[in-house]
Amino acid sequence: MHIIIVERKTHFRYRNPGCLVLNNREFITRPDLVQDKRAKIINLSKDYSYLGYGYYCSLLAEARSQKVIPSVKTILDLRQRSIYSHALPELDELLRQQVKRLVMLPTAPFTLHVFFGRTDDLRFPDLARRVFDEFRCPLLKLSISPEDGWHIASIRPMALSDLKPDQQEFFEHALESYTRSNWRAPKAKPAAKYSLAILHNPNEALPPSDRRTLQKFIRTGEQMGVEVELIEKKDYSELAEYDALFIRETTALDHHTYRFAKKAENEGMAVIDDPTSILRCTNKVYLAELLKANKIPTPKTVVLDNRGIEAIEQEIQYPIILKIPDGSFSRGIVKAEDRSQLEEAAARLLRESDVILAQEYLYTDFDWRIGILRGQPIYACQYFMSRGHWQVVKHSDSGRFTEGGFRTLPVEEAPAEVVDIALKAAGLIGNGLYGVDLKQTPKGVVVIEVNDNPSINQGEEDAVLKDELYRRIIQEFIRRLEERPGTAGDIAQAQVGMPLQLSTAYAGQQGNGPPSPAQIAAQVAAKVSAEIAAKIAAEVSSQVAAAMLAASRPQVVQTTEPADEPPLPLPFTQK
Repeated sequence: MHIIIVERKTHFRYRNPGCLVLNNREFITRPDLVQDKRAKIINLSKDYSYLGYGYYCSLLAEARSQKVIPSVKTILDLRQRSIYSHALPELDELLRQQVKRLVMLPTAPFTLHVFFGRTDDLRFPDLARRVFDEFRCPLLKLSISPEDGWHIASIRPMALSDLKPDQQEFFEHALESYTRSNWRAPKAKPAAKYSLAILHNPNEALPPSDRRTLQKFIRTGEQMGVEVELIEKKDYSELAEYDALFIRETTALDHHTYRFAKKAENEGMAVIDDPTSILRCTNKVYLAELLKANKIPTPKTVVLDNRGIEAIEQEIQYPIILKIPDGSFSRGIVKAEDRSQLEEAAARLLRESDVILAQEYLYTDFDWRIGILRGQPIYACQYFMSRGHWQVVKHSDSGRFTEGGFRTLPVEEAPAEVVDIALKAAGLIGNGLYGVDLKQTPKGVVVIEVNDNPSINQGEEDAVLKDELYRRIIQEFIRRLEERPGTAGDIAQAQVGMPLQLSTAYAGQQGNGPPSPAQIAAQVAAKVSAEIAAKIAAEVSSQVAAAMLAASRPQVVQTTEPADEPPLPLPFTQK
């Protein structure tokens, strides 16, 4: 559901099917008007100044765990060019590229208006989308200057009152398109409490989960009150519309999967794989050093560059395995039987990476894979080598591949040593979802690698737990969402014994999490009269807590607004 906040409802003359329009007074003092924390707030307040009406509307929306544009971070970022300047080099480069393609080059400064990522200037649609991705503010005005090369001189929020008559229709179309693209029609079933986006690539040859498995996640989420939707790389700008992100596409650091994970983390979403896990798992050089430093048994491993090839023979006997640091699914792994093969393979891999791994070859009929979620083993699989090959997946030069068989066992039937070492290795990475690959050799159990994005496919990894495997993963997302700052448990704790004073020391300690409603009420109290402060403190502290505990669809209370209703008695502006 979309809620549009305006200065006065009489000033909003646009069609708004499916949207509820409130003025900022109602939104601040009447949290009972909307009791769905999944409501999406479009803050069109006239003034976004610090501690102003618009600022408080976004601040309260975040405290109520509602998605809002602009966020408080965006409002603060756009206050000064020095704050948002970090984003300008990339935007300026895109601007210059688009200017070069124009038949008629501009010769003077000009202004570009961006409404929900769209612009009526047909020369710069890509720039408009990119700016909105970076600063999710409904209305933006960009000042473009040709001095010292075309660049963005400033980015400023706009108000409805700033729109010119010839911009009214375009704004309305942009608003309708934005709300329509994110509107989910109600169905005859219980309302979903959370939304989970699953990032996947439908064209990936060896995805972590196939299409049938992804549909299983969708059905399981529906049963558990979580709305699950499949998204792709192109949906990056809409990521913040969801509560959580589950990456089911092969990850890499120099890749959009890592950017998705970083953005989700910055938005306060629950995310698996988290950026730290991707960082620690996808580079085999880092992982090898991490395991070695923590005395986790691994095959004998040497990190080498183009000057260390001759020394490898003194450390490791043939055959020698060479690995490129960011390979996956048996790709980028070569077995060298002698010196000539070692030199040829090393030269080829070193063209892709300045550093590679050399590792002793340990043959086994199968590899163990222990799936671990939040420090608990959830499945145990044996992956057998591909027929006539030394790896689980055999890749051909044509791009085709063949896989060996598998066997899934109850975790308790897997060797205890295998499970224990897997848990220790995964514990070095984090508390997410991991697949630890191990070999059981005559010399003992060794860890081959830890995967941040382990395979989960119907009929394979779920062969023992079946539907319970999917429920456990969805439940982990629910747990993370329930424990976010600003949720019901956090509010209850804030209400018990927290002084009505938001000190600078507290603000410094809690810089990453949204303040609780009780703290926001205290902040308001410092700026408004006693009567209004008391009203907001009481309603924000009690009614918002009740609203966030409710799991039902919005309960909208129809209100009427006098044509000339005055604003709140005192402005929330800083002196």
